[in-house]
Amino acid sequence: MKREAGLPLFPGEPKSFLTVSELNQLIKGTLERELDPFWVVGEISNFRLPPSGHIYFTLKDNSSQVAAVMFRHQGQNLSFQLENGMKVLCFGRVSLYPVRGDLQLYVEMMEPRGRGVLYLAFEQLKAKLDREGLFAAERKRPLPYLPRGIGIVTSLQGAVIRDMLRVFRDRFPARRVVIRPAKVQGDGAAQDIAEGIAELGRSGLVEVIIVGRGGGSLEDLWAFNEEVVARAIFASPVPVVSAVGHEVDFTIADFVADHRAPTPTAAAGAVIPRKDRVSEQIQRLGDRLCRIMAGRLQSEKEIHQALRRRLIDPRRRLRDHQMRLDELSISLWRRFEDRVNAFRERLRQTTSCLDALSPLAVLQRGYSIAHKMPEEILIKESDAIEVGEVLRLTFARGKALCRVEGKE
Repeated sequence: MKREAGLPLFPGEPKSFLTVSELNQLIKGTLERELDPFWVVGEISNFRLPPSGHIYFTLKDNSSQVAAVMFRHQGQNLSFQLENGMKVLCFGRVSLYPVRGDLQLYVEMMEPRGRGVLYLAFEQLKAKLDREGLFAAERKRPLPYLPRGIGIVTSLQGAVIRDMLRVFRDRFPARRVVIRPAKVQGDGAAQDIAEGIAELGRSGLVEVIIVGRGGGSLEDLWAFNEEVVARAIFASPVPVVSAVGHEVDFTIADFVADHRAPTPTAAAGAVIPRKDRVSEQIQRLGDRLCRIMAGRLQSEKEIHQALRRRLIDPRRRLRDHQMRLDELSISLWRRFEDRVNAFRERLRQTTSCLDALSPLAVLQRGYSIAHKMPEEILIKESDAIEVGEVLRLTFARGKALCRVEGKE
């Protein structure tokens, strides 16, 4: 029999309703009460990271999917970066988001599947720092030769520090070694190592820094894979040698460091050469220098002898120049006399011409010159004078005044 709309389901029951909010709260409470937190595996898609820092994504498999969220304070503890397509194992609880009525998986912990979490974090950080240029070969600095001061950042416990000090003592005991003890494993180790590198770099006491520890698992060496250590090595004002673990172990610190040593003992050997080998090298260089100098002296001696053969006695050159000077002096004097004689002859000829044209020469032949006085007017004809005027007559020798008595 069909029940009429609005009637209670069972006779005698009071009529009741649920609002949508009440329904969603009921479902939410039931899910949280009945389902304990659990692990679920799936693939990430629709990954989103808004400014709030909360991580939103969809967890799916081949046939189903569920919305998921991981709040910021929990996501900050992840040691790897989430990517679409990544397969992960999530631990959390299922609940309902009452505002939209969406079923969501609230993730509290997460780790990658297929590859270990540490390995994934290593690869992701390595790729990130490589893109930033921290591994670039052109920025790596050469190690100083025979540094006066050597810094070491490592633990004081274990054989690592003893082995390095033994190498320094055997090779060059006079070198200064500054040890900055640091925690190399566990919580806070990465920060302690980074601070040790920075302190030695600022101290001005060292010219090179060795950072390292003995071998161990990936977890044991993880402090040297932390970003804070990588950036401390990159920022160091002096070259850094990374010596972490054994020869087969590689860390982020190895890629950033200016020099990577397979072991801490090898790092000490790379920083300080053997004293006897240095002495042998100095001896070889000294012998080579002596041979070069001897060859150079012999070459210069031969050049000197060749120049000496080509060089004329300066006293002979001086005599030749003196003779040449005498010849030039005589020639100059002769040319001067010739010029003087030529000028004298020309002067004589000119004088003769002037004498021939001079009125004094005419006077020498018995003539005289008359001037009417007192005007001193030269008289050229008799019409220019009158009887009774006074004239001055100039002779070859002397003068005379006379009066005109008559004229013709």
